[in-house]
Amino acid sequence: MNPISKKVSINNVPIVRKKKFRSEEKKDMISGYLYIAPFFIIFAIIGLYPALFSFYLAFQKWNGLSPMTFNGLANFELVLTDPLFWKSVYNTIVMGIMGTAPQLIVGLILAYLLNMTFLKFKGFFRVTIFMPYLTSMVAVALIFSVLFSNHESSLANYVLTHFFGLDPIAWAASEWGTKIAISIMVFWRWVGYNTIIYLAGIQSIPNDLYEAATVDGANKFQQLLYITIPMMKPFIILTVFTSTVGAMQLFSEPTVFLGADAFTRDEAMTIVMYLYRDAFRLQSFGTASATAIILLVIISVFAVLNIRLTQGFGRKRGVSK
Repeated sequence: MNPISKKVSINNVPIVRKKKFRSEEKKDMISGYLYIAPFFIIFAIIGLYPALFSFYLAFQKWNGLSPMTFNGLANFELVLTDPLFWKSVYNTIVMGIMGTAPQLIVGLILAYLLNMTFLKFKGFFRVTIFMPYLTSMVAVALIFSVLFSNHESSLANYVLTHFFGLDPIAWAASEWGTKIAISIMVFWRWVGYNTIIYLAGIQSIPNDLYEAATVDGANKFQQLLYITIPMMKPFIILTVFTSTVGAMQLFSEPTVFLGADAFTRDEAMTIVMYLYRDAFRLQSFGTASATAIILLVIISVFAVLNIRLTQGFGRKRGVSK
């Protein structure tokens, strides 16, 4: 019998039924690909293509209007020999460490406190801590421009003079004053985000471990050190990775804090601000694309280093025989 067709007789009249062109499995497979196709199409248009085009621009000289001319590695040489670029790298790393490291530590402590059984109004405190993450950057700029004003009567200077006996600081005019103010802004905005992630991780730890530790005589600090932190290893790695990437891409906080002077102040220039200045102020898209590739390498190096450092959490030390 022909495998493609099958003969059936009705009232002694032969009827030929052709085999279906596609099986049900193939139809389901095509249907699945059609469902996920919009994501990949949008990603290719707004994600993959700009990335590939930026990589292509890194080797071109282009101001956005005139024809492109091949420039080789000259864009990378120009960026890497620019003192302002290395100043932006220094500013990014310093403000990233000052704004990121404390929020991870404080976020873990706050999450542990919010999970305490005796704490009342837990929902209120969780919403309050997470609220800065939802606050508009315009509101953040207004708040911190008042808190860290150069005037002696600003709240930050009032605290320094009346509680610590220090001289007032021109926060937006001095280098370290600007870095501290921006780092506090980053800390204030993102500590609640990390706290909620840590809280979700803590709530996923079985209570049996804490009950067994309590029976064995472990106090709260020992439980935090030997149970909570090791079991929180995946969440810590996640927040360290995302915070590192976010710190290397610092842009909004310096620009909203300094306003129009953000791109003329070397002490607050970050790598992304340097990239933005080259592209949209100097119309040098080649050097801006080269800066983006260098930034990608820097982010990758710091991400790998941070992940290697955090992988030691929860690892049991070998016992020598």
